[in-house]
Amino acid sequence: MKRGENLAAKSARRHIHSLPRPTEKFSARTVGQLFEDFVAVQARLRAPGGCPWDREQDHLTLRTFLIEEAYEVLDAIEAGNPQELVEELGDLLLQVLFHADLAREAGAFDISDVITGIHNKMIRRHPHVFGDVKAETAGEVLKNWAQLKAKEKQEQSRLAQLPQKIRPSSALDGVPRHLPALLEAYQLTRKASGVGFDWDRVEGIFEKIEEETGELRSALDGSDLAAVEEEVGDLFFSLVNLARFLKIDPEVALKQSNLKFKERFQEMERKTSESGEQLSALSKEKLEELWLAAKSKARRPVSKKTH
Repeated sequence: MKRGENLAAKSARRHIHSLPRPTEKFSARTVGQLFEDFVAVQARLRAPGGCPWDREQDHLTLRTFLIEEAYEVLDAIEAGNPQELVEELGDLLLQVLFHADLAREAGAFDISDVITGIHNKMIRRHPHVFGDVKAETAGEVLKNWAQLKAKEKQEQSRLAQLPQKIRPSSALDGVPRHLPALLEAYQLTRKASGVGFDWDRVEGIFEKIEEETGELRSALDGSDLAAVEEEVGDLFFSLVNLARFLKIDPEVALKQSNLKFKERFQEMERKTSESGEQLSALSKEKLEELWLAAKSKARRPVSKKTH
């Protein structure tokens, strides 16, 4: 059996070979050959006599670049430009390979372990495709996924044999604490919903938002800044939960609102500049007037409804 291959992966091979293949684009060089060339390029950059900048990097120094590249992929998706998306996905793939190459040099693992791991995981987590489990809807798939993850975590804890007392596994395991707060809240509520801890109806979340708003107003009546901060956080958390329940990514939604605000505010600046004025010198009433004008001028998505 190949390194890292489990029984599930082995038994699923016959299913994989029967699956439809992507359209072959490369006649002389396969995707595998292209990836091997890519791996060789990165290894050369890190080797003696390679790129001084690449040779100075480590896992910690690359953290910022990993986050930046992920957000640039999101920008390319929003822009709807396929060529830009190709480039940004390549930059993100480079970050994955870079971290794997650092680990290879340290003798921890290499890119083949990364690929083998995700390959086997996808087979384990999709028994409705590679096994006999039935899942007719996306909701059933997510429920099975959560149950499988929980089972895997329990097995990992059992095999770890740590000297200290082992903490019981949690459905929330695997959500990194260092994630941006918005994404962390989304992942926590998503995982909790995967084991049935969720609202039955969206009205319940609206009621929770109203409750948190009331608690925030009460906190504002006092002088405890920490209490106000806590209530603001609870309100944010409830809004993220609402987005998740509605199958909306809160990060994407907020990014769109950020862009909308930016475009409208810059329109206000443009109008003010044309009249030889400065925003900071205008009255609240005039600022509101400019905002409403910018809002009415902003691009609006074409409605799919027919009238």
